[in-house]
Amino acid sequence: MHGRNRTDIYPGLEVDIILKKDQRSGKLTRGVVKDLLTSASYHSRGIKVRLEDGQVGRVAQIVEED
Repeated sequence: MHGRNRTDIYPGLEVDIILKKDQRSGKLTRGVVKDLLTSASYHSRGIKVRLEDGQVGRVAQIVEED
């Protein structure tokens, strides 16, 4: 699932994000959402979040639980 809708993302959710420095390469960083930083309900490049470890980036995908 893509992370473009704010309603799909909440604190405690495991996600893959793209950090600003990794935008060109597309490298993903996995972590758990601490804060939502985008106030809009939708963002075409992904909702910006802060992970529990302090890293900030846009949600590329939501990790599906098996």
